[in-house]
Amino acid sequence: MNLPKRNSEDGRYYLMTPDAREKLQPLFDRCIRDAIDGKITRPDSLYPPVVVSSEGAPFGVHYLAMDWAEAQRAETFNVEQAVAFSENLRRLSRWGEIDHYLLGVLERELQKKYFVVTGREDDHRWNREYSLKPGIRAEDVPEPLLRFACYVAVSYKVYGLDFQYLDTNYLLGLVEKVRPNMVKKLKENGTGRLPLNLQKRKKEHFTASANDAFAVIRISAKDCTEECYSEVLNYLCELLSQEDFPRSYAVEFKGPEKKYLSITGLPKKGINQLCACAVQYPSLQSLLERYARLAMRQYERYTNLDDEQCALPGSFAVFALGMLGQPWRQLVWDYLGLCDDEHSRLQEKFLREYVKQFGFTADTVPIFVRGVLSMQSMKYSKDYAAWMANAESLGALLDAKARLSEIVPSGFSSDDDDEDDEPTDETEAGPEEVLQYAWETVCYVIWGKASAKRGLKVVETAPEELKERYRQIFE
Repeated sequence: MNLPKRNSEDGRYYLMTPDAREKLQPLFDRCIRDAIDGKITRPDSLYPPVVVSSEGAPFGVHYLAMDWAEAQRAETFNVEQAVAFSENLRRLSRWGEIDHYLLGVLERELQKKYFVVTGREDDHRWNREYSLKPGIRAEDVPEPLLRFACYVAVSYKVYGLDFQYLDTNYLLGLVEKVRPNMVKKLKENGTGRLPLNLQKRKKEHFTASANDAFAVIRISAKDCTEECYSEVLNYLCELLSQEDFPRSYAVEFKGPEKKYLSITGLPKKGINQLCACAVQYPSLQSLLERYARLAMRQYERYTNLDDEQCALPGSFAVFALGMLGQPWRQLVWDYLGLCDDEHSRLQEKFLREYVKQFGFTADTVPIFVRGVLSMQSMKYSKDYAAWMANAESLGALLDAKARLSEIVPSGFSSDDDDEDDEPTDETEAGPEEVLQYAWETVCYVIWGKASAKRGLKVVETAPEELKERYRQIFE
């Protein structure tokens, strides 16, 4: 299909400007339809986030959400489509890109159409009181809108900023005015789609509960035996085998054994504790891998970690197994292919400990390079240069350079997110340019500013017997 030239300033996507709207409208409508049907993809991790339709037409997430929201009406509102649209955009970008527009639909179509507001006009919506308009009965309020209000309220709780629990309270407060049981059931049992034996489970070695609406799994271990950790991991695998369970979630684990992974900088959360305890038992390691592979989903995250310590679900299980060495290399490799800066940053902590323990070898260097390229902000450390300063390690790095196209994660881009840079047309960067940028990124993480000018300073100060290897690395 012949598509028009992209007209955004950076050439990444289409803007629905007045002069281009007539030509772009069919493509735009198709992209919204594809967002509902789950047929959109994200071509890069740059900002602002862009998604591509099944026809290959790119549009900004911001504009899709805004136009979709403006078209919604209470009388014809389809909650299944609304949730699908919202979830697919959230998954490929982030909640903060779309929440304003979803909330706007509910303010306009739910609050303003059906409720009277009391309180000072300059008060925030959180601090005002709401009651049904005269003549409107509770059953007159469309249930699809109320269900969508519950979805948005829960999403604020799961994905929003700390203070946005106030938006959760505001929306659930509206729903409670007309369907109090809907909110009660949501808080107690989640959506109701989970089997009862997964919503609540009580066994000899642990008790657990799972709320799929609020995406929270709570587990309390009664002992620190192999049987206990086996039962807990099997329970997590059962949960994640449920198609409808959220892929971003919190695991709140408590147990008597206060053990954590020996990786500096990892948050001491319950999931860290669970994986550190379970990995001690060789018979549970394949079960840990099963949990990791069920949990690992691109653009998802553990929701009870701070933004600066965000991590892909399954991260701690991967780290626990990865630190055992070569048998788990493929799992680490696959994991790093799914990571991205916006949803996962803890891989940097793991990579440092990984090469510190095993050194830069033919086995570890490709993992390290792939990990560096799984994020655009990995920090330089002088330790890397020291660990690399031997013939074996430099040879492994040269081998990785020769196979770089096989190592680079699929989402890696030759552009970065530096707002001070002039925007560039991503489509102009060819495969060779992307690989060159990737290699320069790797060299910077290892040698820092000394990697500039083809590593001139590094080559000049290298031992004579290693100079040629260094030249080949930087050429």
